[in-house]
Amino acid sequence: MNNLLFDFTVDKEAKTVFITREFDAELPLVWDAFTKQEILDQWWAPKPWTSKTKFMNFEEGGRRFYAMVSPEGHEGGWQIQDYTSITPKTNFKYVSIFADKDETPQLPGSNWDLNFTEQNGITKVSITIYNESLERMEKMIEMGFKEGFTMTLNSLEELLTKKN
Repeated sequence: MNNLLFDFTVDKEAKTVFITREFDAELPLVWDAFTKQEILDQWWAPKPWTSKTKFMNFEEGGRRFYAMVSPEGHEGGWQIQDYTSITPKTNFKYVSIFADKDETPQLPGSNWDLNFTEQNGITKVSITIYNESLERMEKMIEMGFKEGFTMTLNSLEELLTKKN
């Protein structure tokens, strides 16, 4: 049993979700897992779903457009991530927006702020998700965001264990 930190806190008043997760892997490996399409598509979905990136341009002003893919191959849950700020190996921010398959945004979205730190080979990822509307945040929580994202982060842990 590992003792790695995992915390998931919802602050409805601030319309914000705070997630902190530690991984037994060095920072460059964890950073790559969050910022490279070929690695993201291996873990960025709750099992048995997978993510399929249509395109990704990881730079300020760039975009990732992807879908969740069911085990039967059905593409749904399209999502846009517009990168607003990148500080290599320590932080990046993006606006996350649901969309349809034609990349039409369905506002409002949420602002994601991801911070990466490493100490003694353990990398901590702190994620702050600010929602533009309380209704959107509550809907995400009702749809199982906590359970789904926890499964997703567990998939990343499994992948990092294989790569380490």
